Amino acid sequence: MTGGWSWYVSALVALNIVGCVWLIWWTGRRRPGDPSPEQTSHYWDGDITEYNKPMPRWWIILFYLTIVFSLGYLLYYPGLGNWRGTSSWTSGREHDADRAENQARIDAAFAPYAEKPVEELAKDPTVLRLGQAIFANNCAACHGADARGARGFPNLTDTIWHWGGLPQDILDSVTNGRQAMMPPLRAAFASEAEIDETVAYVRSLSGQSVDKELAARGEPRFAATCAACHGPEGKGNTLMGAPDLTDSYWLYGGDAATVKQTISEGRNGQMPAHGPLLGAARARVVAAWVYAQSHAQPQAQAQVAPQ
Repeated sequence: MTGGWSWYVSALVALNIVGCVWLIWWTGRRRPGDPSPEQTSHYWDGDITEYNKPMPRWWIILFYLTIVFSLGYLLYYPGLGNWRGTSSWTSGREHDADRAENQARIDAAFAPYAEKPVEELAKDPTVLRLGQAIFANNCAACHGADARGARGFPNLTDTIWHWGGLPQDILDSVTNGRQAMMPPLRAAFASEAEIDETVAYVRSLSGQSVDKELAARGEPRFAATCAACHGPEGKGNTLMGAPDLTDSYWLYGGDAATVKQTISEGRNGQMPAHGPLLGAARARVVAAWVYAQSHAQPQAQAQVAPQ
C-alpha cells in the first residue's frame, strides 16, 4: 500500500488500542461521591434492585494483558500498515511453503509413473483410478464427468481426434494445450451466395442431404479456400487440428446455419496447457486415462458412467 494509507492504517490501529486502554480504565474506576454498588436507586416492584458492582480486579488485569499481547503481536507480525514485523512473516511465503510441501508429497506418490509409456499406464487399474480423479478435478468442467464432451468440447471416448489420438498426441494436448486455428473467412468470398455454396459442399462431404447443384458450385471454392487446411478431400489434418469433414462428428454442429457461421466467423476454441498445473507425472497419468477411454481398455471403460 502507499505511504499515506500505511500511516492511516497504523494510526487507526494505535487509536483503537489507546481507546481500549482508556475505556477499561474509565469504566473500571470509582469516582468520589459515587453510590455504593448496592445503592443505585434503581428498584422495580419494590424489592428488585439493580446493582452496579465493579468488574473484578483479575478480570481487568486480563483485559490489560490482552492489550499487551496485541502490542507484541503487532511487533512480531505485520499489522501496522507497511510494517513487516520482526518475523518478516507473510501469508504468501507461508502459502508457498505449504504448497511446496504438498507438491513434494504428490511428486513422491506419482514418481513411479513419471517415465512409463502412456499406453502401458493405460492398462494399470491404479493409474486409471488416479487419472480419473485428476480428470474430474481439472478436465470435467469442459469435457464432462464422463469425458463425452459437449458443443465446442471434444468427446474423448470415441476414435475421432482432431489433433491425433496416439499416446504422445494426447500427452502433448494435456501438457501443452491446443489452440484452434480456424480463421474467419467471410472476406475470402465475394458474396453470401458463395458462402452458401461452400456450406453445401462441406455438408455433402459427410453424406448430408444438400442441393447437389449448389454443392457442385461450392467444390472449387472449397478447393481454393479450405483445402489448404482440411485437405483436398476434406479429411482434415491432425498436425493443424483441422477436423475431418467427411465423418459424422461435428464439434460445433453440422447444420447449414452452424457451418456457415463457422466458415464466416471462424472458431477460437482453446485447450489450456495443464503441464504447468499438473506437472509431468500427473499429466502423463491423466493422459493414460483419456487414452484408455477410446482404446477399449476394460478397466478404463468401467470408469465411464453409462449413458
